[in-house]
Amino acid sequence: MCFSATADFVAAGVVGGIGVGALTQVRTVRDVPFAALPLLFALHQFTEGFVWLSLEGHVSTGVGDVAAFLYVLYAYGLLPILVPLSLLLIEPPGRRRVHMVPFVVIGAITSIYLFWASAAGPIDYGIAEHSLSYDTHAPPLGVAAVGYVLATVGAALLAGYPAIVAFGIANAVGLTATLIVLQVSFASIWCVYAAVTSTPVLVFFLRRNRAQGEQVRRHQQEAPAPMG
Repeated sequence: MCFSATADFVAAGVVGGIGVGALTQVRTVRDVPFAALPLLFALHQFTEGFVWLSLEGHVSTGVGDVAAFLYVLYAYGLLPILVPLSLLLIEPPGRRRVHMVPFVVIGAITSIYLFWASAAGPIDYGIAEHSLSYDTHAPPLGVAAVGYVLATVGAALLAGYPAIVAFGIANAVGLTATLIVLQVSFASIWCVYAAVTSTPVLVFFLRRNRAQGEQVRRHQQEAPAPMG
């Protein structure tokens, strides 16, 4: 989170509750990656709590190093592919799904590069502007940053569900604000905002399942009564 270990752990608890709710709405295997996003965000924030504890001297530096590595690896190396792929899986067959494929490809390339950039060397971390900053000592990431934005926002904006479009808009607004206000703490602040966007994930599943249930009931009502 932005401000302290306590804030991280509280956020993890709240978002984790949303994540459990989303997973209870899963109907097929294809739903799982998108439904799991809030819970993964919760685990992500929980992990960063230990980075704070390490910097404050409450746990060892070794624990902080592992927590920082896992935090950066998820933020940079996994999210760019996980988000567009999860959206592709839940989108019904049709033109929108086809148009999402390029964003999955961009996400995969971005994830591979950022995974290498994160794992290739040590990760320095510290407190900056009341949040945490992470430095992977990687080469300039300008092109990768563009790929990151396209992958995590583009596919959502193409979705046929309003809640998923809202998810993409929230990500776009949060990413822009983060880059403008606190570039040095991008990973920490951005992932907080990404965690906030977990609410549209739950809303999507609740609305979709309710609509499907109403459709089934309508078909049952319209079906002719069996002959006696």
